[in-house]
Amino acid sequence: MVAIGLSAGAVARIRFAVSGLWEVVAAVRVLRDPGSHAVHLPWARRTGPLLDPVGLLWDLIPREPAYLPDFLTPPPAGLTADLDAELAVLRATPPAVVRADLDRYGVRTPRVRHLHADPAAGLDRLAGEIAAFWRVALAPDWPRIVALLDADVFTRARRLAADGAAGLLNDLHERVSWTDGTLSVDKRHCTAPDVGDGSGLVLVPSAFVWPAVLGIFAGDVPQLAYPARGVATLWEPPTGDPGALAAVLGRGRARLLLAADGPVSTTELARRTGMTAGGVSQHLAVLRAAGLVAAHRAGRTVLTVRTPLAEALLAGAPG
Repeated sequence: MVAIGLSAGAVARIRFAVSGLWEVVAAVRVLRDPGSHAVHLPWARRTGPLLDPVGLLWDLIPREPAYLPDFLTPPPAGLTADLDAELAVLRATPPAVVRADLDRYGVRTPRVRHLHADPAAGLDRLAGEIAAFWRVALAPDWPRIVALLDADVFTRARRLAADGAAGLLNDLHERVSWTDGTLSVDKRHCTAPDVGDGSGLVLVPSAFVWPAVLGIFAGDVPQLAYPARGVATLWEPPTGDPGALAAVLGRGRARLLLAADGPVSTTELARRTGMTAGGVSQHLAVLRAAGLVAAHRAGRTVLTVRTPLAEALLAGAPG
């Protein structure tokens, strides 16, 4: 267990960010031990055979709960993941930082030794391996992953507005709690100086970090990656027949209402239901007019969420 003091200024600067690098790092850990990440077994069984688990990327990411070099996940900038921009930051990591993290890591494969000796060349090689991993393992599923992450940020931002920092931080994960100005994280291999007024805390929703949390508190910008809400549904097949509710709303609208079990994009609703994006948009317009769903913009994405009226309708409808 580590305890981090959060000043009032740090609490005021809490922000969310979405990171492609965090997902790469966490996804490699899933592939190293799929049995400990049962939610992701469908993805791991499909993706694992497409990859050759050899290279600097694999050397640097051990099985849990071993230490993960902090330089692999520089602080992400915003709510739209930009892997190219994150890789540029990774390549620019100061050599002293790379060497310090590798000294703490302790693993000394030939590739890691080369990275230690020549960080600039090693980081360039690492960035290439990350980009290749992304294309094979994450890019095909990224629309559904980012929809999950966007929905999580939307929900937690509302929690922050309603219940303040305490409500937000105490609801992140069972291993995370905040009381009396101290953030406690049940995590090994995590140094934890207090966070002063000059820096905030970056909260990074992740699909693949489940079921744990990952934190970096040693740098200038502390980060905490936590499992996004709804991750258990990420690899589920499209929603089935909505039953009797279809007699009232029509089958397509009933399926959409059932599928919108959290803030979700039009693209993700199309994936879940098997409809076209255009068809989803038409049905959503009718559902909005009826007061059953509401739309909220999150960056460049419009998220649909069920209204209390819809929840009451679904609660009383037979299956």
